[in-house]
Amino acid sequence: MPEATFGFRDVDPADKPRLVRGVFDSVAGRYDLMNDLMSAGVHRLWKDATAARLNPQPGETILDIAGGTGDMARRFSKMARAAQQRRGGDDARVFVLDYNAEMIAAGRAKGGEPEMAWGVGDAQRLPLPDAFADAYVISFGIRNVTDVQAALVEARRVLKPGGRFLCLEFSHPATELLRKAYDAYSFKVIPAIGELVAKDRPSYQYLVESIRRFPDQKAFVGMIAKAGFARASYTNFTGGVAALHQGWAI
Repeated sequence: MPEATFGFRDVDPADKPRLVRGVFDSVAGRYDLMNDLMSAGVHRLWKDATAARLNPQPGETILDIAGGTGDMARRFSKMARAAQQRRGGDDARVFVLDYNAEMIAAGRAKGGEPEMAWGVGDAQRLPLPDAFADAYVISFGIRNVTDVQAALVEARRVLKPGGRFLCLEFSHPATELLRKAYDAYSFKVIPAIGELVAKDRPSYQYLVESIRRFPDQKAFVGMIAKAGFARASYTNFTGGVAALHQGWAI
């Protein structure tokens, strides 16, 4: 019985990584443009708010999982360095890990910060020891994981006790009016723009569909708590079009 989702399709879990890899191989060079199209550019504000909530500090080890082009990691690095310049301390370490090598290559091509290191890794089986990091952040990536619960358990494994978990993801609008407007924009406009700008309608269609299949805010809070995180909570952005979920390793 199929147990994984690929857009609106149910697929064999063994097939999903290959299917998702095909999407991101196709869009890697236009990934930031893709997020601009899907959020009308507002994703930049959501990412700034996420970085501010994380509040990176000197000496911390921060994981940017599904970090792709590294735009979040650049934020974390600059913020930690600014804090270091104000009050001293060791350099932060920011590890960008993504399942897709094409995404990592696109990120490297854009350049990085001194605190950043890049690598290919699966969110369900990270190549890292237990209790390795002070913070784990995944932005617009967890819905593409085959087994989301396994990825959450893995996030808990690699965090130190007291470590912070943050997940920024497209989510479910809080009102029926906003939901209808968002559906109209998502299903009619985004794939059409993807076809026009990126010559790739199917990938953008998948990304829109994958948002609808992802658990809603409260259900995802329950999954975070089940993985062993304390004080799991969420903050809606733009009326729930996106949401920032948080938890603390215990």
